[in-house]
Amino acid sequence: MTVAAFLDANVLYPATLRSVLMELALAGAYRPLWTDRIHDEWTRSLQRDRPDLSADRIARTRALMLAHVDDAMVTGYEPLIDTITLPDPDDRHVLAAAIHGGAAMIVTTNVKDFPATALVAHDIIALLPDDFLCRLLADDPQSVLAALAADRASLRNPPMTTETYLTALDRAGLVETCAILRTLGAPL
Repeated sequence: MTVAAFLDANVLYPATLRSVLMELALAGAYRPLWTDRIHDEWTRSLQRDRPDLSADRIARTRALMLAHVDDAMVTGYEPLIDTITLPDPDDRHVLAAAIHGGAAMIVTTNVKDFPATALVAHDIIALLPDDFLCRLLADDPQSVLAALAADRASLRNPPMTTETYLTALDRAGLVETCAILRTLGAPL
């Protein structure tokens, strides 16, 4: 059974990480979950921080994500929000949606905002993107390698060698994942 992972807005914001996570989802390595609110958060931040990107281009990226992944949208989680206690009350919607969507994990760059004590009762863990990819790689290396190869192949402007691709993943925070990939020596 494919593991369901709720993706926080901060892992969808960076293009490199978003692309990797989408390719892994398309390859069936995991089942992504998100909400409209999550999409609103990352697109709003991207529009604010990258005025060189048109609103239409960002909206197109969001639409493609929604069109290519079935059953990722979590709805009806809102009644749970007020029942949740987290260090940052603004993150309660993330845990509420993860619970309602049946996620086994939350993938976020802010794991400290999701302490194990708040998650354990729901059988959910919070993972950094690098830890998440390492787990996927350990569970199904062939699917992950194929997804990463597809991601690298989709990057045409400019095209990337395997090493330049791994360097980009390193810069995106996927340091342990890249170390494993380099050890494997598998072409991507």
